[in-house]
Amino acid sequence: MLIVFNPAAGARRRRRLLAALDLLRGLGLRPEIAETLRRGHATDLARAAALDGVRTVVAAGGDGTIAEVAAGLAGSDSALGVLPLGTANVLALELGLPRAPDRAAEVLAMGRTALLHPGLARYADGRELLFVQMLGAGFDAAVVHALAPGLKRAIGKGAYVWQTMREMPRYPFAPVAVTLDGREDRAASVIVTKGRLYAGRFLLAPGADPRAEGFHVALFRDAGALAALRYAAALPLGLISHLSSVEIRRAERVRLAGEGVPIQADGDAVGHLPVDIAAAPRAMRIVVP
Repeated sequence: MLIVFNPAAGARRRRRLLAALDLLRGLGLRPEIAETLRRGHATDLARAAALDGVRTVVAAGGDGTIAEVAAGLAGSDSALGVLPLGTANVLALELGLPRAPDRAAEVLAMGRTALLHPGLARYADGRELLFVQMLGAGFDAAVVHALAPGLKRAIGKGAYVWQTMREMPRYPFAPVAVTLDGREDRAASVIVTKGRLYAGRFLLAPGADPRAEGFHVALFRDAGALAALRYAAALPLGLISHLSSVEIRRAERVRLAGEGVPIQADGDAVGHLPVDIAAAPRAMRIVVP
């Protein structure tokens, strides 16, 4: 077992990592620790571990770290493990993974796995990006792009609320051209999701499951600051999918285009449209309770 950890995550998360290590070692396991040095390093570390035949590579961090490790394991027989140390921990919540480090370590020690079906986004220049939970285009991506990492570390989820309020009056809400399995549409913002949840425990797509194939696509029809405020108010109440200006549709293949429209994947800023989205070529194993 290899545990990939971002040392810039802070002292509190390191303490939680050490608590998990104590339990694993108490059970007779001897996991190795690899610390990341830069963005994308987790992918390199995971890919090297998979080539060396490491059975389980654990992402100790948030959804962005998980996505990087998953990208490194794509196409291999190594299983993805998760120690949820991030801000939102959406995938961990989706799969019922415990947040407490000792209980999360118990899950890793048991080694039970299920299949995970990541998405793969292809850019116009040929680059590819694997994501495990979601890809958003439009307003939510603009919030992620503008969010200062230091503010996120300092106040956690509150940083997203603060940045959302700052972006509402200044984001231009350029339209997004959407093609779902060949059918064309338009929206102000779009979230392509593998799972039910968004930004933590908030319900977005009730019928989705990251262990199932295909995507649920949330189309936010209304543009402007007032619409964004309405969506932000509906989200914590679990009402997003009930709004008349939000449509959630199933799709196997998605194309998103729009001049200058930012995108985020699993909570990280990942450039701008256009992108073509389909299933990753191969499902991967993830350790689950």
